[in-house]
Amino acid sequence: MTYDPLKILESTAVPLPIENVDTDQIIPARFLKATERVGFGENLFRDWRYNQDGSLKNDFILNNENFSGKILIGGKNFGSGSSREHAVWAIYDYGFRCVVSSFFADIFKNNCLNIGVLPVQISDQFLSQIFDEVYRNPKTIIKINLLEEFISVEGIEKTEKISITAYKKDNMTNGFDDIDYLVNIKEKIKNFSSKRNF
Repeated sequence: MTYDPLKILESTAVPLPIENVDTDQIIPARFLKATERVGFGENLFRDWRYNQDGSLKNDFILNNENFSGKILIGGKNFGSGSSREHAVWAIYDYGFRCVVSSFFADIFKNNCLNIGVLPVQISDQFLSQIFDEVYRNPKTIIKINLLEEFISVEGIEKTEKISITAYKKDNMTNGFDDIDYLVNIKEKIKNFSSKRNF
């Protein structure tokens, strides 16, 4: 599934300073029956966002109108637990294009890169500074420059480098998943194959 290319993202952010957020908290298991990548956003953090009667929990950050944007700032060890792609589908479908944390579970990080959500891993110190700045001013703009591979925050005289492989960077900036990438180089594959003796 092709997603929107991501090259430079400038946006406000939603702070979620909770450590060890696992994929079952991101999207509870009872919502995994669907196979298409749409409709999951309404159940993102379902049990944290809603009461049992379906009403909103006023104290949860996604229900706070002061905070919005395409960037989710998460606590350390974000995306642990089971390896469900649905967790990233829910994040993307809700409208986030980037998750920032000081540590990601490996499988979750790889799922993000395959689905169009950029996982940006930064130092604990910088993460703490970002939380402080965003809570101080919810209109703070965070800049994710994937082309030049850095993250910067309005109001903080500091940037940090983004770590990403050249292959995944190329896919993200073009909006490709792994299948899209292969489809777009099929002529090269054919030419290579025709020159080989099998």
